[in-house]
Amino acid sequence: MTMVRIAIIGATGYGGVELLRLLERHPYARVSKIISGSHDGDLLADIYPHLRQLQLDQLEPLDVQEIAAQIDVAFFATPSGVSKDYIPELLDLGVRCIDLSGDFRLQSPGDYDKWYKYSSAPSQDYLTQAVYGLSEIFPQEIQTAKLIANPGCYPTTSLLALIPAIQQGLIKPSSIVIDGKSGVSGAGRGVSLNTHFSEVNENVKAYKLGVHQHIPEIEQILTQATGESMTVTFSTHLIPMTRGMMCTIYTDMVQTLTTQQVIDCFQEYYNHQPFVRIRPAGELPATKDVVGSNYCDLGFMADARTGKLMIISVIDNLVKGAAGQGIQNMNIQQGWAQATGLTGVPVYP
Repeated sequence: MTMVRIAIIGATGYGGVELLRLLERHPYARVSKIISGSHDGDLLADIYPHLRQLQLDQLEPLDVQEIAAQIDVAFFATPSGVSKDYIPELLDLGVRCIDLSGDFRLQSPGDYDKWYKYSSAPSQDYLTQAVYGLSEIFPQEIQTAKLIANPGCYPTTSLLALIPAIQQGLIKPSSIVIDGKSGVSGAGRGVSLNTHFSEVNENVKAYKLGVHQHIPEIEQILTQATGESMTVTFSTHLIPMTRGMMCTIYTDMVQTLTTQQVIDCFQEYYNHQPFVRIRPAGELPATKDVVGSNYCDLGFMADARTGKLMIISVIDNLVKGAAGQGIQNMNIQQGWAQATGLTGVPVYP
């Protein structure tokens, strides 16, 4: 089988490094170019010594024409506001693109301007081309996509828990409250006061209440999945750990159900999905259960006393929330098994 040639743009961020770790064991893909605007000419092993055995070439500047001539798939692991300036030209030159940033997730330029607050949104033509890469929900669309907008980490955690519950009529869509918690790596590798050790250690902090850029993304996909306009209450918290994300979701049940009945519905919905694991009644997932893996673990508690269904959803924000799902989407796009290059148990403890 011919190897698919990969370029990683933004290779020095946490998402880029995670792509390198995972793609190193992929049987059908080879990283041919590693690109960084801030470390052009440097050796990646000098920045990340744990990658020394990969014997990668020097980091390069982004040359669109050179990429188009030498690679098949470009992964953008850049901050939001970068990929929108390069992906359109790469698409026009025939390169498939998988964007881990938020530039192509929102279908409306006005929403992008409002929530991401950059000077200009991507062109509507390219926003329309972009397929939302929630692997378990939109595999047919992903298979033929030239541009995949990889979901955010919070939306992945939330949507995998909510879409089956809504589509199967288990919950009232107007009642959704999402309480999210993320490890510090979700903020990226850049230095800021909010992620300073002294600020994060022994501390839990709410942030971006009511203004988080993942709010319109969650609402857009829930609206798309249900055919009804959706709004959610969404809160985010930074917790003192490196990896991991948990969303505790509170909803009203349409009718009284047992926890086992809910579990049965979810098991049927995700029956053939390799990366969604449903916990048995009385067992709830923890973030450490998925570290280093592409799994999303779901646990449930249907409370007959209050009429509430509580869903616990956990992922590794750098894997299922970023690089791992990007590779899962590439696998779907290329016609390979979804789990290709992504097998392996989580890291524990």
